[in-house]
Amino acid sequence: MTTARPALDPELRELLADMPLMTQLSPDVLAQLRRLPSTPVEPLLAHRQVDRREVTVPAKDGVPIPLSVFSPANADRSTGAPCVYWMHGGGMVMGDRFSQIDIPLEWLDEFGAVVVSVDYRLAPEATGTALVDDCYQGLLWVAEHSAELGIDPARIVVAGASAGGGLAAGVTLLARDLGTPAIAAQMLICPMLDHRNASTSSRQYAGGPGVWTREMNEFGWRAVLGDLTDDEVPAYVSPALADDLSGLPTAYIDTGSAEVFRDEDTDYATRIWAAGGQAELHVWAGGFHGFDALYPQARISATARRTRTEWLARLLLPDSAT
Repeated sequence: MTTARPALDPELRELLADMPLMTQLSPDVLAQLRRLPSTPVEPLLAHRQVDRREVTVPAKDGVPIPLSVFSPANADRSTGAPCVYWMHGGGMVMGDRFSQIDIPLEWLDEFGAVVVSVDYRLAPEATGTALVDDCYQGLLWVAEHSAELGIDPARIVVAGASAGGGLAAGVTLLARDLGTPAIAAQMLICPMLDHRNASTSSRQYAGGPGVWTREMNEFGWRAVLGDLTDDEVPAYVSPALADDLSGLPTAYIDTGSAEVFRDEDTDYATRIWAAGGQAELHVWAGGFHGFDALYPQARISATARRTRTEWLARLLLPDSAT
């Protein structure tokens, strides 16, 4: 029996009609996708006054993890700028530190934020906590070098989309439990939070082609979890497993009504509230997974992106007039 689904936003539906969609991933298909050209960052920097710096930091096992640092050129670094620490999407199995980088670069434009993007290792070559640990080590480096980078250590926001949103949530849990570094907020964009794939929205987006389907999600999670059994999966990897969501920095969570992650994302916000925390949740009616990154020209996408920026403005620039 076919499970009924929320209708797509009409403009998005028209745009999506021209996109080749898949039902599932396989090792062969993943290999083909990885051979596609990576996201070129240079066109995004061409019209901006940005200083770019490439660094590497050691992972827990010593492997070098690349970071790209984008800073407003000619900025007064003595005052301390906000920082957006970015984790890219790609289902844990693809993408690089320039994937979806246009999203945080808008916050460089808007707030003079320093954007740092991490090239964490991918599954299945890296498994278990390796991905979230890579992201955490990069964040520690940013916090430890905040003065050198011209960053206000009290205004570091962790942010990510899809897999990167899940990693941002995991990094935030790690930072809370380890007591460092301080994180001002977590920006979780359609985050990949729950390996169990047991929600209604997960079942709704199974058995047919899509941008990200239940079957593709299962592939991504199998790749990152390796041989771990359900009771061995750490909450830092699958944040929906966390028993305690208290003591977390304020969160912004958004998702589409027409996507796999809808229910796990709304549940995460609900559980933050239940623990006495603060979260702002947006479920964009008719939005499919990653709609605002794929089609930023759509009206709903522009609204979603603007709403995130306005939330960050309230957080990062509380004394500024709106």
